[in-house]
Amino acid sequence: MGFSQDNLKGFVLALSSSAFIGASFIIKKKGLRRAAAASGVRAGVGGFSYLLEPLWWLGMITMIVGEVANFVAYAFAPAVLVTPLGALSIIVSAVLAHFILNEKLHQLGILGCVMCIAGSIVIVIHAPQESPITSVQEIWSMATQPAFLLYVGSVIVLVFIMIFHFAPQCGHSNVLVFTGICSFMGSLSVMSVKAVGTALKLTFEGNNQLLYPETWFFVFIVATCVITQMNYLNKALDTFNTAVVSPIYYVMFTSLTILASVIMFKDWDGQNVGSIISEICGFIVVLSGTIVLHTTREFERSSSFRGSYASLSPTLSARLCNGNGEFMKHEEENLLPDEAVFFQRQEMH
Repeated sequence: MGFSQDNLKGFVLALSSSAFIGASFIIKKKGLRRAAAASGVRAGVGGFSYLLEPLWWLGMITMIVGEVANFVAYAFAPAVLVTPLGALSIIVSAVLAHFILNEKLHQLGILGCVMCIAGSIVIVIHAPQESPITSVQEIWSMATQPAFLLYVGSVIVLVFIMIFHFAPQCGHSNVLVFTGICSFMGSLSVMSVKAVGTALKLTFEGNNQLLYPETWFFVFIVATCVITQMNYLNKALDTFNTAVVSPIYYVMFTSLTILASVIMFKDWDGQNVGSIISEICGFIVVLSGTIVLHTTREFERSSSFRGSYASLSPTLSARLCNGNGEFMKHEEENLLPDEAVFFQRQEMH
């Protein structure tokens, strides 16, 4: 695809955003570990002692910088271009976790990261051009079309089911629960961020969009979704390996965001079949890379802590409702003394 000036600005901002966000995962997890070691209560089981940890706030500030860059990028470029570039945050977080958090990333993990990047590049190359938007009311008409309202309703129902049914049962043994909540809410937040960003861009250009109530409704949606994402992302990071959380969150969030964008902004209208197929193939490559990385991390984890017990990779439905959820939950709790030893060694250094 040819890059316009706006697309180039969005591209550079999205790359910068991914670098900051990838680093923030590591800084925040360091803060979560310190807070858990000091208070004895982890964020994954309802603790909030990390709010008193300066390192966690440094990670939060780093993430905010990245999110601001990401926010501005959506005002210049379409979601199908900006969102896939989040793959860079996978590489940043996985590499930093390898060196800083001692979460080893072996050859298959590296292959998984490379596949994620390759798939994202294919998506970016074949991403469609965005139609110009002249007012926030135009975005509101897109958001209230029946197809998108059906998507929003489905997301709300699924999020409530995950929060009130799956999270208490297997949220601490299944990485897909917490990251799924973040991803579904994230797809709605991006659509609202796109609306708010466009409204601000038009306002700065002299066409004031702050007078319209639709602008402030989108602001409210952004705030609600981001608060929910922050809460469950903290739970995911504290409970599971960073090198697992980052790519899974990326794939789910990116897939759902682009799906929402295709429904709301009709990004694929006017594209030829070859470009659409190329984008879908790019998604498959990204998803495959994530599965490789996820399987590698799960196998390493099971080999380190479970001895002869082999780690399986069930399907999404099986993982969301597995029969041995309680066993896995107790197994996670049994790892706490080992983590405490790690925290003590960390404090000594």
